[in-house]
Amino acid sequence: MQAATPHSARRSAIENSTYPALESITRPSVDTVTAAHYLNRRPQTLFDWSCNGKGPIRPIRINGRLAWPVSELRRVLGVAA
Repeated sequence: MQAATPHSARRSAIENSTYPALESITRPSVDTVTAAHYLNRRPQTLFDWSCNGKGPIRPIRINGRLAWPVSELRRVLGVAA
């Protein structure tokens, strides 16, 4: 049996945590890991979208950190507000 690497331990922690339904989120934006969960993508993919200006959603920056608008997540996923 192999010991868990820091990356695999973090990934399993992220995958095992629970997220509320996208319809129930009332905040205007979410962090990259949460947005990646809803979009069924890895956080690295969203970082690539933000760096290259590609992808269906453009993040906003709040104090130098990426924030992904919940309204845009709902639009892309076809979820009612």
